[in-house]
Amino acid sequence: MRELLCAVGARRDIEAYERLFRHFAPRVKAYMAKTGGKGQQAEELMQETMIAVWNKAERYDPAKGAASTWIFTIARNLRIDAFRRERRPEFDPEDPAFVPDDVAPADAELDMRETSEQLHQAIAALPAEQASLLKLSFFEDQSHSAIAQRLNLPLGTVKSRMRLAFDKLRAALARSGDVS
Repeated sequence: MRELLCAVGARRDIEAYERLFRHFAPRVKAYMAKTGGKGQQAEELMQETMIAVWNKAERYDPAKGAASTWIFTIARNLRIDAFRRERRPEFDPEDPAFVPDDVAPADAELDMRETSEQLHQAIAALPAEQASLLKLSFFEDQSHSAIAQRLNLPLGTVKSRMRLAFDKLRAALARSGDVS
């Protein structure tokens, strides 16, 4: 087999390649099937392997190993590549992760900034203990019971102050025309 592979590499000897093909193709196909290649895939990988043998035969160095070792190394590498392609999901350009978010129109962006500014002003106008409760609840994502424990207040007091804070915010934003 070594001489046949060298003949293919040196002279592109078709007869030598045919003999190599007849000998190795069924063995490579069996190897591909054994390593997880299903029927048609095993056939395709065998074909790719034998094409690579034809195209790369001049790179074979008989001093480094047997022809079978060289050919099955090519087969193994092609099988690994095929396995990686199977495992890698197909790129879907419509996947929401790859679709950029819609850019808000300029007027909507301006409205959102104005509303945000009005909300910040309304929170700043609240008594300190109510503003503090809102910040703990919404910016630090604390539950009412956690806030009560943290500030050493009864849970009912926390809830009452939160309710008062919301009423004052609602009234302030209604005056500015944002909330009905």
